[in-house]
Amino acid sequence: MTGTITDTSAMGALIPLRPASKEPNDNTVTSPTVTTTERTKPSAGPGTHYEVVLDDEPSAAVTPVLTDTPDRSGQWQPIVPAALRTWTSVKASARQAIGRWTHQLGYHAVRSPRYALLGGFWAGIGVFRLIGRQLRWWWVAEQNSLRQHAADRNDAELWMKLHREAKNTRTWRGVILLGEAAGTAVGVSVVATGSWGARAIAVAVAVPLLARIGRPADRRIISPAVVAPRFRKLNPDIVLRAYYAAKLGDPDKPGQQIQFGSTMSRDGQGSRVLVDLPHGKGLDDAVKSKSAIASGLDVALAQVFITRDPTSHRRHALWVADRDPLAIPAGRTPLLACKPTDIWEAAPFGMDERGNRVAVDMMWNSILIGAQPRQGKTFSARVLALYAALDPYVKLSVFDGKGAPDWRKFKLVADRCAFGMAMTRDGDPVELFIDSLRGIEADVQDRYQRLSELPVDVCPEGKLTREIARDPKYRMPVRLVVIDEFQEYFDLPDTDASKEIAKLLVFLVKVAPAAGVIVLGATQKPSGIGSGQVAQQFNAFRDNHQIRFSLRTGSWQVSDLVLGSGAYSEGYDSSTLLPTYKGVGILRGAADATPTVRTYLADAEDSEKILTAARAHRQRAGTLSGMAAGEDVTREARDALADVRRIYGPGERGLPWQQIAARLAETFPEHYADVTADAISAQVRAFGVPSVNVKRDGRTLKGAHADAVDTAINRRSDAVAG
Repeated sequence: MTGTITDTSAMGALIPLRPASKEPNDNTVTSPTVTTTERTKPSAGPGTHYEVVLDDEPSAAVTPVLTDTPDRSGQWQPIVPAALRTWTSVKASARQAIGRWTHQLGYHAVRSPRYALLGGFWAGIGVFRLIGRQLRWWWVAEQNSLRQHAADRNDAELWMKLHREAKNTRTWRGVILLGEAAGTAVGVSVVATGSWGARAIAVAVAVPLLARIGRPADRRIISPAVVAPRFRKLNPDIVLRAYYAAKLGDPDKPGQQIQFGSTMSRDGQGSRVLVDLPHGKGLDDAVKSKSAIASGLDVALAQVFITRDPTSHRRHALWVADRDPLAIPAGRTPLLACKPTDIWEAAPFGMDERGNRVAVDMMWNSILIGAQPRQGKTFSARVLALYAALDPYVKLSVFDGKGAPDWRKFKLVADRCAFGMAMTRDGDPVELFIDSLRGIEADVQDRYQRLSELPVDVCPEGKLTREIARDPKYRMPVRLVVIDEFQEYFDLPDTDASKEIAKLLVFLVKVAPAAGVIVLGATQKPSGIGSGQVAQQFNAFRDNHQIRFSLRTGSWQVSDLVLGSGAYSEGYDSSTLLPTYKGVGILRGAADATPTVRTYLADAEDSEKILTAARAHRQRAGTLSGMAAGEDVTREARDALADVRRIYGPGERGLPWQQIAARLAETFPEHYADVTADAISAQVRAFGVPSVNVKRDGRTLKGAHADAVDTAINRRSDAVAG
């Protein structure tokens, strides 16, 4: 996984907090503090900035004191902003800016008649207020209090002096005022007799100025189109109050004070500080007290994030978001670009609480997703399955125990798929599921044998490589087995079928990932399934997934079943996630960090678009197989390569795939009654037979040469003999 947690390097050595009565030494560096405020900042248009103090100013007694200035020598700021580093980022930033401007333009355009009426009303009042101000200025009204003061003191000399000064001032101010009046009269007459354009410009200039003079300070004419939310800034007082309230320290006991490892600072859309607990307390204590800390900080639980610091177990980073970051959707999946992917690279999954992108390494892993109904479980699993589908070299098997429409579009690319439990035209879904699992089990066992026999220069360390997986001659593509609502297969009316499925699934989750077979399971009931041996194997299947993702669950016990034993004791409990969080869950096992992830969204329309592109990629790569290529998987096994060779007539060097399919259906109807050109092409090309241009009946079509088929048959025979 990439980009889940920000580095929290040490910021300096510490000394105990000083009592209020002592002065700091001259050499001591005192960190700046920030007043805790709640603020509203209109982000568009003219506005007033408001601050309402929520808490007292931080006292000197609790100001964090550092013995050394934090070393920031290794923190280089990027030269080019992140939003401008790639063409994709530039386009995204441009779209965001244009969208914001468009919203503001539309918002103000709709309200423009109201603005005009209010502007005219306050402009009329502004005329009288302006006249009143001018008259008060001419009459030297500001001197009235001085003359009255002189009269009260019976100071006739001072009063006469002020009176003479006022008369002289009124004289020259009266001349100026007459000039202003004459100029205004001339200007109004010129504008009134001028063109309509001049009148419009004059009105556009005069009305806003007069309206600004006429309206009260708290009565805005133009309201902001976008208003930033109110948020809290931290200071040391609040942090200490929260930690002491959570019983993580005691300010009155020696050695039990909370200390700080860094200055309080803004970090993205939140505030961050390094906190040192007293000796004997550690990260697990802070995590368990997270709800009490949130209460002490006076914020929502979802806004508080506590992360490990590598320098000490009793030190951790406290990051408090300005607002609930989990309530902000991660947005549409980047897979909508519909470009081919690579399963050997991490799959984009969503964004963490800090806004960092989260990706999941699917190779060599099995993945478990669990949640209550309607919390986004299937959507989360589908995001990963869509990534695998866009890799044309990944072989997909998709099974859905509940038979909902969520997975049915995967028929476009899936080698094997079955939905629900009821009989369909493709056959019995349970039998198809069992047959597929048997085939995958045999394939896994065969892979280990063949990998151990390959030369070292081809297969170093006896492990599957990208080159081997993508070379059709080795027949070992990466496989993804998706099983949604897998609990249904453990509790079938046919107990023998449940037992066999349970045995096969436990084998796959334990053994198959190392052979390049990824298991992706999702369930809404992670416990209490089956009885006896089936129940034990259900638990074994659930507990052997390396990567776990839990959306909202009903209790911490269920959360522990999904996330794995010990998750709750480490502070990870998906039952605390709010019901309004759709597609939000805790990701454990993908890396050292355990972030809370907002998954990308791919709805039914998006999925169909992506899967249509994925099918086109597979057709171009020649990897479309199984049911997606039209193969009827319920038939007996046959030798497609030998059967194709038999339908060539004497002297025929090549045949197009359409004619090969038609002849197979005619010659071997019991095996190829409904075979398609795509299906037989995929099967034959899997043996290394190239698809080439073949001239037939005056047309050039894609097909296969008989010599290439003979070569593939001989190569296979030599491999078996060897």
